[in-house]
Amino acid sequence: MRIIFMGTPEFAVPALRALQEAGHEIACVYTQPPRAAGRGKQLRATPVQVAAESLGVPVRCPVSLKGEEAKAEFAALNADVAVVAAYGLILPQAVLDAPRHGCLNIHASLLPRWRGAAPIHRAVMAGDEVTGVTIMQMEAGLDTGPMLHKIVVPVGRKTTGELFGELGAVGAAAMLEVLADLGAFPPEAQDDTAAIYAPKIDKAEAKIDWAKPAEVIEQQVRGLAPFPGAWFVLEGERVKLLLAELADGSGAPGEVIDNDLTIACGAGAMRPVRLQRAGKPAMDRSDFLRGNPVLTGIVIQ
Repeated sequence: MRIIFMGTPEFAVPALRALQEAGHEIACVYTQPPRAAGRGKQLRATPVQVAAESLGVPVRCPVSLKGEEAKAEFAALNADVAVVAAYGLILPQAVLDAPRHGCLNIHASLLPRWRGAAPIHRAVMAGDEVTGVTIMQMEAGLDTGPMLHKIVVPVGRKTTGELFGELGAVGAAAMLEVLADLGAFPPEAQDDTAAIYAPKIDKAEAKIDWAKPAEVIEQQVRGLAPFPGAWFVLEGERVKLLLAELADGSGAPGEVIDNDLTIACGAGAMRPVRLQRAGKPAMDRSDFLRGNPVLTGIVIQ
């Protein structure tokens, strides 16, 4: 097929590579414009742009697709289908209708659960036992289109970062299956009454509230790892908590109850596994405590 590929983060890169390796013609790649990043605020191309350029595929980085010129340029590519994976821009109806088979989206959840911007984060933070990928036909609504294919993936104790990589690969394989025989995947309407929205992660959500149950906090930690990272304040310094484990013990919420940095929660206790001080590399608990002993009885904010 002649394909327009639309994606931005690392999650979308496996699909782009898989489509080309499978022999499809990538007419053009659409991705978000380069953004200022890092301490020097240098403009940085998206992972999809970097991958596309390495594959020798033309790249476009429009700020919007709402203008008539942008719509006309898209339609002029004369594509059979557009494959969309975490692109990040709203597609006007004229864009959705331009390819012969419309626009197919790789969505990182089992729709209709977790429609929206942060489906992987939300699934982990909610304690979902399974997540997955849905290939859907795009329409004007937010992730409301008919579903063509679903692949279930266990969550287990995985972090959001680990699931990003796994679901990116699963989504690439699922899209190849669908494109190999579109007729074998009849569209299935979503049950809107079962829909749950997955809003973008707000920075305020990353602050740990020790009054919550340990299990909920542990899910928050995995759901926000590696980015933006759950955090707490230890002796006036912000510390990111990238991985934690449930532990035995009790005490006032936030109280350190032993010399191994076990922290009491609203119900139960938890123990950091991997932490990161501001401006420092991430480290395991043993290394963290070696240079920064934390006394029993200290209350963490």
